[in-house]
Formats: sequence, C-alpha cells, structure tokens
Amino acid sequence: MEKTALVLGAIGGVGGETARALVRHGWKVRGLVRSVRPGLDAGIEWIEGDAMDAAAVSGAARGVAAILHAVNPPGYRDWARLVPAMLANSIAAARANDARLVLPGTIYNYDPAATPVAQADSPQDPATRKGRIRVEMERSIHASGVRALILRTGDFYGPRPGNSWLSQGMVKPGRVRSILYPGGKGIGHAWAYLPDVAETFALLLDREPVLPHFARFHFGGHWDADGTRFTRSIREVLGRKLPVRGMPWWALPLIAPFNPTMREMIEMRPYWRHPLRLDNRELVAFLGEEPHTPLAQSLATSFAALGITA
Repeated sequence: MEKTALVLGAIGGVGGETARALVRHGWKVRGLVRSVRPGLDAGIEWIEGDAMDAAAVSGAARGVAAILHAVNPPGYRDWARLVPAMLANSIAAARANDARLVLPGTIYNYDPAATPVAQADSPQDPATRKGRIRVEMERSIHASGVRALILRTGDFYGPRPGNSWLSQGMVKPGRVRSILYPGGKGIGHAWAYLPDVAETFALLLDREPVLPHFARFHFGGHWDADGTRFTRSIREVLGRKLPVRGMPWWALPLIAPFNPTMREMIEMRPYWRHPLRLDNRELVAFLGEEPHTPLAQSLATSFAALGITA
C-alpha cells in the first residue's frame, strides 16, 4: 500500500534529497512550502503553508505515515525562539496522525574536544548555542512519546546542498583558483553526501515495522582522518594542483557583529580543531550496509550541478 510522507523543508538540501528518495521508493510525498511556484519537483505534491503555522502543518500532515522535519529558520536569526515552535507543530501533527517524526541530526550535539568518536547514546554536552538547541530538539521529541527516527550526520555537501561548508566556503561556483580549508592537517572531519543520507532515510523508513519506537542512528559518510583527503580529492576531480589556503579565523570576529553567518561559523570552529567521528556500526547492522557513493564521484556530481569548474 502506498504510504504518504510530509516533508518540511522540501526545497532545502536534506529535505529535498530525501523527498526525491522517498518518491523513488514508492512513497507519495507532500512538500510544505511558503510559496508554490513554477519549477518545483513535479513528483511531489506541493502545499502552501508555513512551518510556524500549526494549522498549516496539521492540515498538510493529515493521513501521513511519516513527517520529515528538515526546516530551519532562515539566516540563523532567532533560532532559540523559532526552532522549538516549528518543532512543536511537527510533534503535534505526528501525534495526531500516529506518524513517525523524522529528524536530520548533526554532530553539533557533542563536544568535539571530549568526544572523538560518538555512538548514538554517547553523552551530549555541547559547548555551542546551536548544539544546545539540537540537543533540546531531540529531548523534546523523546519526551513527546511520538515514534521518531533521528539520523545524525557530518557536514552536508551535494549537488543541491543549501548551506554547505564545501560550496559556500571551500570552493565557489565558477573556475576554482584555490581551496579554502577551515581545518588543520592531522584533524579528522566527517562529511555526509546528501543523496546518500537521503537514501539512508528512505531505507530506514521502508523498515518501519522493525524500527525502534525512538530510533537513533549515526551515518558514517566520508571520514577525512587527517584533514587532507577531502582537499586531495577536490584537486583530483578538478584535475589541477590547486593551492590550499587556511581559513582566516582571526578575521571573522571583525565581521561577526554585522553578519549572523559569520557568528555561526565562529561557533563551529571547535569542530575543525578537534576530530569527531560518528560510529555507524548500529546503522550498518540494521541495514546491512550504509549507502556510500565514492568520494570522487560524489564531488564530481556536486561540482557539475553547482557550476564549479577547473
């Protein structure tokens, strides 16, 4: 029987990729967007509404089996107020429909200085504002009692990434002249290719009858053990020995008072100064394997879609 999923954030990176993956897996998918406009994916039923509007979320969710909460306030503004309100609407809709609430998780739940390898049940004591919000989101879902699925991942990249360290900082659309790398040599970093993350969500939801009531998994993705594998692969894909420059972290505080994105980037610096790898053994044991596109192939696909050239 065809199942229906509601995706909040269906034009974003993880929301959009997961919506398309669910369609490929035979799901009927609804996408809640502020404005329905030409050019949106034809395989999705688009519904106009705002994630902050409880009635809109409730109406869009009527009869669904799963709700993917992949929506964030724009521009990193007023997260402490808006994020809990958005999530509360999704929780209420999941409860009303006995649907599974699905949340893309992050590494920001953990303190990288204290947790070099994180299991799904590792202690969560984040040192950042964003991390504390993420932890509180998961606690709210657990306390609500709804069926839930949380998949924590490293930093996203892909052909339609939304906010991404790779496409918004390391390399820019157009002809690449250098690579700007935020971390240092010898410091590991976790990356998550969005189409693989989306396929993982779809595979997990296909196994609804055997999913735990409150399911949490870690996605291994591409682990750059020493901070050089990712830049080396970028060079290989673009076919040029591009210079690698370090992130000028010293300059960001000068810009931060006028730029919310810069303030957010400064908070994320510990995740580039300390390695934090997600242990995916529970996910592999549950699925048999983790969807995994080779790094070079994933970068080539991303660059072609983003207009990044040699």
